[in-house]
Amino acid sequence: MVDLGPDDFAIEEGKAERETLSVHAADYPVIVLIGTGVEAHGDFPAVRKAAAHFIERLGDERPVAIATFGGVPRVIAGFDDDRRTVLARLAALSVDAAPGRQVLRGAGLAAQTLRAMQSLFSAIVVISGTPIGAAATDEDTLGPIVESGAILHLVVNLSGAGANAPGTIRGIVEQTHGVFTPVYTAASFQPALDRLADRLTTELIVEYLVPNGSKAGDVRVGVRVPGARVRGLGVAPR
Repeated sequence: MVDLGPDDFAIEEGKAERETLSVHAADYPVIVLIGTGVEAHGDFPAVRKAAAHFIERLGDERPVAIATFGGVPRVIAGFDDDRRTVLARLAALSVDAAPGRQVLRGAGLAAQTLRAMQSLFSAIVVISGTPIGAAATDEDTLGPIVESGAILHLVVNLSGAGANAPGTIRGIVEQTHGVFTPVYTAASFQPALDRLADRLTTELIVEYLVPNGSKAGDVRVGVRVPGARVRGLGVAPR
């Protein structure tokens, strides 16, 4: 749907109606966190290709950065880099000699990078060809991820014998209203990321006015378009 405006939405906070101020396409920053551990060697070309297509689908106006986890987590392309540079550094990326056991440390680095943007909304998209059931989950890294307010999405290969995503990872994805997507073949990375791109490129940010002295309450959002439905991140439908 296009040409949606403030009059098309209804916002309630607690039992009080709020005035909708503006509606615009979501353009919050996204950091793509790619697993480069040695276990991902076989799937890595497919992971890298799918990541490039995902970034292209987000559009040139969306701030995008790339970080890796495998050995020491690092940012290889920042938000200040233009899209051509971001994609060039992705194309030059290769697997590390180290195992991919630093997924939460990588997400912690991504959260720190996003905090510098001072955006009300942000997202971390983890793409891993390594079954993260074998990955260490360092509880010390959970706080910065949650505190950053970033939405955590995870696309991970679970094709290995006994592979399973730890409850810690699943829990934080659910807590941040993200999407957990297991894949079982290298060819599945592309459609999984296409579905995620469909979600991110159709999101809207709805801003509303809050009177001075009012207390924060549960937010509900509705849409005044016949036959349409609204799904809010962390808010209830009205």
